[in-house]
Amino acid sequence: MASEEASLRALESLMTEFFHDCTTNERKREIEELLNNFAQQIGAWRFCLYFLSSTRNDYVMMYSLTVFENLINKMWLGVPSQDKMEIRSCLPKLLLAHHKTLPYFVRNKLCKVIVDIGRQDWPMFYHDFFTNILQLIQSPVTTPLGLIMLKTTSEELACPREDLSVARKEELRKLLLDQVQTVLGLLTGILETVWDKHSVTAATPPPSPTSGESGDLLSNLLQSPSSAKLLSQPIPILDAESEYVCSLALECLAHLFSWIPLSASITPSLLTTIFHFARFGCDIRARKMASVNGSSQNCVLGQERGRLGVLAMSCINELMSKNCVPVEFEEYLLRMFQQTFYLLQKITKDNNAHTVKSRLEELDESYIEKFTDFLRLFVSVHLRRIESYSQFPVVEFLTLLFKYTFHQPTHEGYFSCLDIWTLFLDYLTSKIRSRLGDKEAVLNRYEDALVLLLTEVLNRIQFRYNQAQLEELDDETLDDDQQTEWQRYLRQSLEVVAKVMELLPTHAFSTLFPVLQDNLEVYLGLQQFIVTSGSGHRLNITAENDCRRLHCSLRDLSSLLQAVGRLAEYFIGDVFAARFNDALTVVERLVKVTLYGSQIKLYNIETAVPSVLKPDLIDVHAQSLAALQAYSHWLAQYCSEAHRQNTQQFVTLISTTMDAITPLISTKVQDKLLLSACHLLVSLATTVRPVFLISIPAVQKVFNRITDASAQRLVDKAQVLVCRALSNILLLPWPNLPENEQQWPVRSINHASLISALSRDYRNLKPDTVTPPRKMPLDDTKVIIHQTLSVLEDIVENISGESTKSRQICYQSLQESVQVSLALFPAFIHQSDVTDEMLSFFLTLFRGLRVQMGVPFTEQIIQTFLNMFTREQLAESILHEGSTGCRVVEKFLKILQVVVQEPGQVFKPFLPSIIALCMEQVYPIIAERPSPDVKTELFELLFRMLHHNWRYFFKSTVLASVQRGIAEEQMENEPQFSAIMQAFGQSFLQPDIHLFKQNLFYLETLNTKQKLYHKKIFRTTMLFQFVNVLLQVLVHKSHDLLQEEIGIAIYNMASVDFDGFFAAFLPEFLTSCNGVDANQKNVLGRNFKMDRDLPSFTQNVHRLVNDLRYYRLCNDSLPPGTVKL
Repeated sequence: MASEEASLRALESLMTEFFHDCTTNERKREIEELLNNFAQQIGAWRFCLYFLSSTRNDYVMMYSLTVFENLINKMWLGVPSQDKMEIRSCLPKLLLAHHKTLPYFVRNKLCKVIVDIGRQDWPMFYHDFFTNILQLIQSPVTTPLGLIMLKTTSEELACPREDLSVARKEELRKLLLDQVQTVLGLLTGILETVWDKHSVTAATPPPSPTSGESGDLLSNLLQSPSSAKLLSQPIPILDAESEYVCSLALECLAHLFSWIPLSASITPSLLTTIFHFARFGCDIRARKMASVNGSSQNCVLGQERGRLGVLAMSCINELMSKNCVPVEFEEYLLRMFQQTFYLLQKITKDNNAHTVKSRLEELDESYIEKFTDFLRLFVSVHLRRIESYSQFPVVEFLTLLFKYTFHQPTHEGYFSCLDIWTLFLDYLTSKIRSRLGDKEAVLNRYEDALVLLLTEVLNRIQFRYNQAQLEELDDETLDDDQQTEWQRYLRQSLEVVAKVMELLPTHAFSTLFPVLQDNLEVYLGLQQFIVTSGSGHRLNITAENDCRRLHCSLRDLSSLLQAVGRLAEYFIGDVFAARFNDALTVVERLVKVTLYGSQIKLYNIETAVPSVLKPDLIDVHAQSLAALQAYSHWLAQYCSEAHRQNTQQFVTLISTTMDAITPLISTKVQDKLLLSACHLLVSLATTVRPVFLISIPAVQKVFNRITDASAQRLVDKAQVLVCRALSNILLLPWPNLPENEQQWPVRSINHASLISALSRDYRNLKPDTVTPPRKMPLDDTKVIIHQTLSVLEDIVENISGESTKSRQICYQSLQESVQVSLALFPAFIHQSDVTDEMLSFFLTLFRGLRVQMGVPFTEQIIQTFLNMFTREQLAESILHEGSTGCRVVEKFLKILQVVVQEPGQVFKPFLPSIIALCMEQVYPIIAERPSPDVKTELFELLFRMLHHNWRYFFKSTVLASVQRGIAEEQMENEPQFSAIMQAFGQSFLQPDIHLFKQNLFYLETLNTKQKLYHKKIFRTTMLFQFVNVLLQVLVHKSHDLLQEEIGIAIYNMASVDFDGFFAAFLPEFLTSCNGVDANQKNVLGRNFKMDRDLPSFTQNVHRLVNDLRYYRLCNDSLPPGTVKL
């Protein structure tokens, strides 16, 4: 025993040293190695057993338990059965003797170690494992310990990890399911006993406002007055031990509910009991008593009680989240909803809004979260099921949900509730679409609730009604979706407004428009306060209170303008005529507002509080332009109607809008406002396309400004947008006019002069052989290239989907610039930033205008590129120029993707040199690099090449297929095909999961479309190599997220030759597997059934992979020299 004693002292000092602040990392590593070596020794567990019973050092206890854990999970197979028996008997005894005194984390770890033994040995070698747990639960002294064991068992055995065979996993689940009824009965008993025991002793509380609760709504919600009465009983005060036992029991239930199916073993009495405990969460009285009594212990008690409510709600939500509900369980569900809505009513019961909010603030935040989760699950999963029950009052439920939503104490809580309303509105919309006949009845039932919701949501986004809360929202920091907290708040609110608008258009409009009008009056009335001062115009509102009110009004106007814009889609299409007057009213107001802002130049006005009011004024102006832009589809529909009637009204709307836009297209205007104006101009030119747009003086003015070389250039983004708009005005066909009235000749001349003006400086860069070029600094040249190409590329991109005539004119105008680009390209091949922009331009040309460029010129471009991108140039770009260099090569490969997809024979002569470029030049450079750069594009090019040029490799003749009865094509260019397939195979051995997924998809597509796996060359030389690689990937778990896709691909490959797969490949694969013995290989082979349907086959594949990993794990854990029989 001395050696054990000495070892214990040594271990204690090592542990203390390890966790001491002064110990160096080097020394820690030494200690760690020492401890690992000790743990690996055969028989180390005996020392650990002694350590556990003899030490008080927490570190030593945790270390000893880790040794046991390692022994049981990794080495158990090799442990002699005598030792196993000893361990199975000693550890539970140790737990029973010391569970009261052990620190909780040591006790929990010891429980897990014992459960791990059960996972391996129950019921065969450890038959009393589960009975012991049930006995612990039933004995009052050890109930908490039994519950901890039960929860650990549920966690470790119901959904075990990898280290068990599939057969054992299935066996464990079945064994546990057999015990469920007993376990649930025990847990119900524990909770009921505690409740009843404390209910009797609870003093009768004085009559309170809540004592009359069993009437009103409740009688609707609960069928029987008795259950209402039951739920109205006062909540008992529990002692600390009972609290603890109940919380453990509820934790067990929550975990059990996560995996057991809904069935009769979840009894009504269990559900009622859980609901009793859910009431702890919304019982403020208990918390108040705890705080009144003052002692810290009482406060803790109050928190604990709140936690019981949270745990009970977790149980309820686990049941709620199951979508598949057996018929016999539906009635239980209805009862659950009724009981939860009793709680919801309890939480929101008060006629005074302030008290509801303060009550919600007093509740535990986690409880509110769980409750909101419950409501979300109810609406998203079960509403359609429950709505049909006549005894379930949906409208009353919505009333409660309304109160709950608008009294949320936090923004996050409010967002979550808005999500629930969105789900409800989606449900209503889809219900109406599927039953159009009942539309009126459904809407009448919910109309009042929806109008209330709309009004309240609109109030919530206005400073006028909700200033305190809105000022708390952050409007500067961007989240992952690139929006601020304020923008998210507004967007979510407007989505709800829009969904109500879809259901009740007239109501929504009549609610929103008057509110907008009120704020517009304030804005339009500002003109009278503008005075001219020495330095310009000034807003003569200076009193602090007035400035604050103006700030709030402008913020509200900005939000309401966004709301009006969001509703634009509900005025077009079939309802255009019916809602025409409402829409016209809106558009006329918007046009008036934008013009007003531009005319009195509110964006340049001096104010008393420039840091606040100036951004407000700019924002309102920008939002009014954006709202008007949202109505461009309505204007387009009006345009086609007006074309028939030729109304002056439409012409006035458009020309006034242009008068509002033109003054803003200037370098003196703030970017936010300038870009809003540019976007509106683009929409007028692209979506509305009125014939007379070009002849409006304001448009002419913009043309002159943009083509004037001396005018100051706008910021890049604005310049691109304005040029796009002007180009589209000239290029896009006018709607509702025949071809001969499109005035193409004159539009073509105008377009040519526009492009000529825009590319003047760029065309002057062309290398001229006669006169030596003017020397210009490289940076200036780069600026000209960047500015011109960004504009030209955008123009081409926006025309690429249009009619042939539009594209023809576009190319004619661009022709000279394109030739200049090609001539400049070689000069800039070593400037990757310039090459990148040039290739972007050429890529856009190839995608949009390759037909217009004509074959000879296209060939010249491709040939130039192929000549420029030598092996050295590619290596320099990819290896030495970082991300820009890689982007250049990727753009080049994208251009080639367009080329190889071109139908017909025109570009076929390029195929050999494109394949050579890919396989001999690009692929060797990137094959071994771990980085995914360039690979994605290269493999897409290879895929497109195979997909669109299949006959380059497989010549199929009609005669051959008739003679042979099956088309066994002759193969051409076999070496290239094999090299491409090998590259695909190689990519599956690399870690990049996105590339793996993409390439697997490409192979599967080639099989679906071209029968790739059936081709002789693939079937005979590659098929089983691919299957082998994919199986190895599953075994190594390197791409676990793609398990399902890999399983399906293996099936599709194997199904080409099932006989070969079962008779030759599978035995060969098993023979080549390391780390498993012959007997295990036989078992693996036997368990792989010869099923030929997809679900069974993939299940067999995953079973093979799981069991192979399991056997390797077992074998690794056997002590050296073990004889395996």
